[in-house]
Amino acid sequence: MPVLPEILTTGRAVAAHRVVPRVVVPAEGWALAGEALAAGGLTLAGLWGDRAAVHMALLDEAEGGFAVVSLDCPDGAFPSIGRVHPPAIRLERTARDLFGLEPVGLLDPRPWPDHGRWGVRHPLGRSVEAPATGLPYVFLAAEGEGLHQIPVGPVHAGIIEPGHFRFTASGETVVRLEERLGYVHKGIEGLMAGATPSEGARLAGRTSGDSTVAYAFAYARAVEAALGVEPPPRAVWLRALMAELERLANHFGDIGAICNDAAFAIMLAHCGVLRERVLRASAAAFGHRLMMDRVVPGGVATDLAPAAADGIRALLATARAAFPPLVRLYDETTSLQDRTVGTGRVDAALVRQYGPGGYVGRASGRAFDARRGLPYAPYEALRFEVPVRTAGDVDARVWVRIEEVRQSLDIVEQILDGLPAGPIMAALAPAGAAAEATVMVEGFRGDVLAHVRLGADGRIERCHLRDPSWFQWPLLEAAIEGNIVADFPLCNKSFNCSYSGHDL
Repeated sequence: MPVLPEILTTGRAVAAHRVVPRVVVPAEGWALAGEALAAGGLTLAGLWGDRAAVHMALLDEAEGGFAVVSLDCPDGAFPSIGRVHPPAIRLERTARDLFGLEPVGLLDPRPWPDHGRWGVRHPLGRSVEAPATGLPYVFLAAEGEGLHQIPVGPVHAGIIEPGHFRFTASGETVVRLEERLGYVHKGIEGLMAGATPSEGARLAGRTSGDSTVAYAFAYARAVEAALGVEPPPRAVWLRALMAELERLANHFGDIGAICNDAAFAIMLAHCGVLRERVLRASAAAFGHRLMMDRVVPGGVATDLAPAAADGIRALLATARAAFPPLVRLYDETTSLQDRTVGTGRVDAALVRQYGPGGYVGRASGRAFDARRGLPYAPYEALRFEVPVRTAGDVDARVWVRIEEVRQSLDIVEQILDGLPAGPIMAALAPAGAAAEATVMVEGFRGDVLAHVRLGADGRIERCHLRDPSWFQWPLLEAAIEGNIVADFPLCNKSFNCSYSGHDL
């Protein structure tokens, strides 16, 4: 018997919640959900705080079920899910830092996004002033003869986002890696409160700039579902077109960058050219290289002109001619294969436990893709495969990207062939009562979750956006263990987790 329906029967359904069920459960239902996660019957898709409640998104991959369970926290505490299911630990630390909700039994009491620099504690909940002098942070210990630590970051040599990596090594072999993130915390969840849907769209699209379409897509779908608005078919197809162009640009860039970290710069150069062609085609079609602010609640802000469609078709022809020789070059270069095959392996059991999306999960056998697992328009009308590998190493993550490039090229062509005519915007109006929704959209890194709650005046009461990196960053720590320090850039780039998306 599927366990998710059993959990949902323990509580009270929230009628105003759309797309998937949300149920306020008692402590027994919350505990039952934790047991199901620990046993592997469900996948944790998100956990976030509120002023007096905590919420958890649960995914039943086998049955295609998806729901949100909530637990009221009148005394400001809740039973820790991380105590039995480690993927929840960082999410619970975040709910505590932002809202002051205490996860009872939490195994790691250290702060997560709060570095002690805000001048306030628990800013979204029971806020109290605090000196902005910094909080001490004790990294986990590793014991053994001849071990030494290597601190890296948060400022790095390249033009990249900040994050700290604390390596413990025996000679050149990494024994432990621990990350500290939160340096680019932007306060998006606080800024969302009280914003209009259009103001919220601008914030959503800036959560992680390389995934601006995916975030805007997920946010817009959640707002539209909450308000009962149906975007025009042409707008829905144009959103998918932008999403696939975003996927292509990022995959081309990642493939080249991974090879560059293995000292094979020619791949970086050629893949960089393809990425630039995608960005230029996107700018010509939608007026912005990253297509920022083009997906909005109600539809899209820019239509696709016939000449721009011809430019995208020219891009497809160029990519289909130029990409296969690069794939052969990657596959047939022995020195490059020596660096990627077997390096940074993520065990399938860890992937089943953490449920990472995108190429990280699919390279280790997890086939989930929100476009297929939780289908949304227009993907149910499009033909595509979800590529899966099982080796779980850098090479497998490269190959998933390669195969996704091929799929996206085909999807873009299908969209151009089947793009319906008509308007690109539907009018939005307040629902007249509180309304909310939770959705998932597939970005290039994996599934992006958006939970939006609107008041009767149509303004945002609560918005939570969950990046796929939340469930990928911990696995990077596991992937590098037993590898040499010099292979960390290669492993790190093969994950390409988002700092900005993780840091809200």
